[in-house]
Amino acid sequence: LSRVKNGTVKSEELEREKGHLIYSYDVQVSGKSGIDEVNIDAMTGKILAVSHEGPKQERKEAKADKKAAAKPMSHR
Repeated sequence: LSRVKNGTVKSEELEREKGHLIYSYDVQVSGKSGIDEVNIDAMTGKILAVSHEGPKQERKEAKADKKAAAKPMSHR
């Protein structure tokens, strides 16, 4: 939260991205549309990325996450 002032964590997940295990936090800032996503290396605690996702990009990512969750574990 030190990287996203006045933010509130709305969701978090542990995921593998580009071969790295990361914590991904979706942070909502009051009065700002969309969310700020903060990715942290799960092994070192180092902040890897901070990016803003608008509402359209959020919906697209949510749809992709839902589709990935529906796949059998052996295909991941």
